[in-house]
Amino acid sequence: FEAPMKDLAKKITTSWLADPVVINAVKKQNEAHAALKQDEIIVLDKKWRSETGATDQPMIKAVLANELSKFLVAEKEKSAGLFTEVFVMDNKGLNAGQSDITSDYWQGDEAKWQKTFLVGASAVHLGDVEKDESTQTFQSQLSLPVVDPADNTVIGAITLGVNVEMLAQ
Repeated sequence: FEAPMKDLAKKITTSWLADPVVINAVKKQNEAHAALKQDEIIVLDKKWRSETGATDQPMIKAVLANELSKFLVAEKEKSAGLFTEVFVMDNKGLNAGQSDITSDYWQGDEAKWQKTFLVGASAVHLGDVEKDESTQTFQSQLSLPVVDPADNTVIGAITLGVNVEMLAQ
């Protein structure tokens, strides 16, 4: 399980994470959120969580409609089921783009962000393998830092839900 996940991580790092759509979107959101304080992040996260079960979802729809989210949806679709979800976070752990609606907006309090963004450019974080009740498949989350190729600084992170049953094929 670990070896194929690390091979997948290398492939993602040299393809998706080098794409200007990803780099530019994360940089743009980092600039837009530069002055955000922790209490403001919590307010945004609460707003997001309240929208997940609502019919009116302006905050969620704005993220899903951005160029980065469209890119991630296309990459997920190309994977033919290998990826169950993909989302990119900024330097505060807030969603910058995603293929599917996440349950929360702020990932900065979770290992997927802390063990990548805070660790450095070569970090790889593998989540536990768990059975997804909705898809009845076994999956794990693969998380990686998003690195600015211009100066090799970590600017964000990406998490991919990986169907480990397909990975083994």
